[in-house]
Amino acid sequence: MAAIRVIVADDHALMRAGLRAILGNLEDVEVVADAADGREAVELCIRHRPDIVLLDVSMTNLNGIGAAEQIVKAGPGTRVIILSMFGSEEYVLQALRAGASGYILKGASTSELELAIRTVAGGETFLGPSISGTVISNYLELATRGKHSSDVLTSRQREVLQLLAEGKSTKQIAYVLKVSVKTVETHRAMLMERLGIRDLPGLTRYAMRSGLVAAEQEQ
Repeated sequence: MAAIRVIVADDHALMRAGLRAILGNLEDVEVVADAADGREAVELCIRHRPDIVLLDVSMTNLNGIGAAEQIVKAGPGTRVIILSMFGSEEYVLQALRAGASGYILKGASTSELELAIRTVAGGETFLGPSISGTVISNYLELATRGKHSSDVLTSRQREVLQLLAEGKSTKQIAYVLKVSVKTVETHRAMLMERLGIRDLPGLTRYAMRSGLVAAEQEQ
């Protein structure tokens, strides 16, 4: 049987090393690469076409939610599992809407991580036992009622919002996204108009509430 090919993405080197060590001991699981942020994870997934990518939810530049969305669009054969310190409903629902097939907490056991990988590799969805029931029912309710408030933003607008909330300047954002400063300014103006928010602190608070950045990243 062919090995399950995995990419690991986390902005902490020790976490990546630990995951590599754990996965290296699992039968029929192969780590083909690791990434230090979401943008690198997207590039590696396009290059290697893994079966599974494990994404930390709170990476800088492009978080796990944004990376998941891009990876699913770029290669439907790659399935996403989000790893997070946060089990709140908002984070989990963001992940599911982005196309993730699994969500587990970083405090999970090795056996739970293995189960998540094998379940998702088999085409099913896996949520850690501590977050399953309520989140699933609420997700289905949201799906029947219509779009969530954060879905009014495009993928690029969510990227710009995250980078703004992380304290990056307009020029820095333009460099990261490979667009003009004018384009970033336009995205920022449209964000404020769509969300009804008139200042940067307000955008930062919204990004935190929406799970785009963790609370400790507030500037």
